[in-house]
Amino acid sequence: MGQQKNLSNDVRRIVLKMQLGEITESIVYARVARFVKDEHNREVLLRIAAEEKRHGEIWQSYTKVALKPKRLRIFFFTLLARVFGFTFALKLMERGEGNASEIYKGFAKEIPEAQKIAQDEDRHEQELLAMLDEERLQYVGSMVLGLSDALVELSGTLAGLTFAMQNTRLIALSGLITGISATLSMASSEYLSSRSEGNSNAMKSGLYTGVVYLATVAFLVLPYLLLPNTHFMWALAIMLGTVVLIILGFTYYISVAKDVPFFKRFTEMASISLGVAAISFVIGIIVKHTLGIDI
Repeated sequence: MGQQKNLSNDVRRIVLKMQLGEITESIVYARVARFVKDEHNREVLLRIAAEEKRHGEIWQSYTKVALKPKRLRIFFFTLLARVFGFTFALKLMERGEGNASEIYKGFAKEIPEAQKIAQDEDRHEQELLAMLDEERLQYVGSMVLGLSDALVELSGTLAGLTFAMQNTRLIALSGLITGISATLSMASSEYLSSRSEGNSNAMKSGLYTGVVYLATVAFLVLPYLLLPNTHFMWALAIMLGTVVLIILGFTYYISVAKDVPFFKRFTEMASISLGVAAISFVIGIIVKHTLGIDI
């Protein structure tokens, strides 16, 4: 690596941080590669792991300090990869590097290897973009269908029932019956639609739609099951808060995994779901007073 200059305190502090990040992330890539089934993806991950390790060794040759990797960070991103998929976890980790490649380029005059490392970092992002072949990401369309339909339909139904019935147990009962019936309907519709399009994995598309729909139903009905009978307005408020949180979490997941705009998708889904809920709540009031039904 040639003769190396002494680093200034500011540069040394930044390089130490970079060194720690490289050695930590090299271990994350290597561990994730162990449970990735696709051979091509595994090879790419192992190659990136080796490069990250080499980058850490280069920084160490300048800092003259051997650092221990961040075990908690390794555990967190490895667990995240197992639960939510390696594409989401690793892209999130790469995002955490911020403008690392730009910082590396800034060291180019003082540290010649920095320019090469910057190029490697840019290539990592492009390679990760090309690794979107996880099963769960292939069925994002089915998951979005199940989620969006459940949020719009059930939040509206529960909001309308809240004022019409004013009893959390009755609302929960009606919501569960509606939700389970709609789950079966949506799953079968997605299966038939995918099959008519010649999709060989039509059954999986239907299952993904149904599972996401049913999970959404469970989360939205839960406040009505847990709260006392007379706390129906609190249950409504918690349910609507749950809708926003579900949309927030799912939109963030998709925005990271598939590199799509977050804010636009979030505001669109939230506006539609909450708008339908508000309209349904008003309809519940009108129907209750018009028909004169008191439950």
